Formats: sequence, structure tokens, C-alpha cells
Amino acid sequence: MPDALPLHRLNTAAPDELRAVLRAVVTSPAWADRFLAGRPYAGVDDAVAAAEKAVLALGTAEIDAALAGHPRIGERPGGAHAEGAAFSRSEQSGVDTGADTAARLAAGNAAYEQRFGHVFLIRAAGRDAGEVLAELRRRLDNDPATERAEAAGQLAEITALRMRQVLA
Repeated sequence: MPDALPLHRLNTAAPDELRAVLRAVVTSPAWADRFLAGRPYAGVDDAVAAAEKAVLALGTAEIDAALAGHPRIGERPGGAHAEGAAFSRSEQSGVDTGADTAARLAAGNAAYEQRFGHVFLIRAAGRDAGEVLAELRRRLDNDPATERAEAAGQLAEITALRMRQVLA
């Protein structure tokens, strides 16, 4: 995970100095621009709320870019997911990676990506494999617009968790 970022530095540092930290939170440059445009933030809660709001304001292409920055649930992050890899490892640490679970997640991920064209995104922190799999099955029944909204909501939840960690 990136080093802690004190609120005063978030509020005063040049945008280029903050980009690496912010890309670990959300890979979308448009998100970072929206978030940084709202500075200064009075407190951590204000910054977290603004980070979530900036996610929910992203357009379809920007959401796609942010989703592309997340590994499949149950897979070890790396490569294209390098910026947020430490976050993802921590967030997915409660998801059982036994052979049966891994196979069910792989099949579910494949079905989801076939149906919706992007990675299945869920706030995995605090959830076990059973909960994740149940949500994956449920969300496969969504229509594309409903699922896009759910994925954006999950991205906002993940963003809030990561921002709290960065600003701790």
C-alpha cells in the first residue's frame, strides 16, 4: 500500500506529487482530476466523501478504466493491476482460495465478464468467499444498466476504504 498521506499534504501538494498515491486508490486519471479539483478538504471524512462522489460522477468510459485497474476476485493482483495490488491483496485476504472456491470464482468471473464485458467488482473487505459468490450469482441476473450502477457503487465503497487507509 502507498505511504500514508497526511491531510495537509493532500490539500497542498502539487497534483503530480499525488498521482501515484491516487492511482493506487482508483486507476482512473479522470477520477484523480475530479477529486483534486475539490481541494482543500476540511477533514478526512470530507475527503473520503469527495472521493466517493468523484467515482459516482465518472462516465462509462472512465468507470471502465477504473474497473480495468482491478484484478478478478480470487486472483493475485499484479501486472496491469500493480498500482492497487497491495490494497487488493489486503481486501481479498478473507476470501478462501481453496481449489473448490477458486474454481467457482473462476467460472463466475468468466460468466460475468461474458455477460457484462468487465471484471466483477465487489468490496471484498469484510466478506468471505460464500458472500462474494452469492453476490456474484445474484448480480449475474442484473440487466446491464443495473449492474453498471452496482459496479460503480462497489467502486465507490472500495475507494472510501482505500482513502481512509491512505489518509490514516
